[in-house]
Amino acid sequence: MNASIEYFAPTAQMSSALRAMARQCFSETFAHLYDEIPFSRFFEDAYGAGGSMERGLADPEIRWQVAVASGEIIGYAKLTPLRTPAPAPQPGALELQQIYVLSPWHGRGVAETLMNWALETARADGAPEIYLTVFDHNERAKRFYSRHGFHEVGHCTFQLGDRVDDDRIWRKAL
Repeated sequence: MNASIEYFAPTAQMSSALRAMARQCFSETFAHLYDEIPFSRFFEDAYGAGGSMERGLADPEIRWQVAVASGEIIGYAKLTPLRTPAPAPQPGALELQQIYVLSPWHGRGVAETLMNWALETARADGAPEIYLTVFDHNERAKRFYSRHGFHEVGHCTFQLGDRVDDDRIWRKAL
């Protein structure tokens, strides 16, 4: 895996490849927690053709950055207007809604570069702060976010099928 990595905003033509990468990453990380049928429905709604990810690629308020090695998408970050129920957010706050990196690329600086892009983009937009949510039991992600100056400020839930999980809301002042 010594391929050079390129970072850039994805095009609409990359939708299928980006959705496939997101499906793989989400499945590897979370599939073991959920029943198969609701998980499959979630996948279609989120990552299927015409799903929320594809619609998000066409939304001018959402910014994306992909990491590509040897022509394959290995990671991405998604920066949106604040949608999470953050406690007392400042006007203009943004949300790092997703930062996904395929497991073979963990520890190789991909997530670091994507995080730096998100923070630099938010600062350039004049955002006073940035939020994200993280699954309460995702210790690896929480360590990563802590290293970047985020701290927990609240909680919300994520429901998939009958299962309701506790997510934590994290904030970083910019």
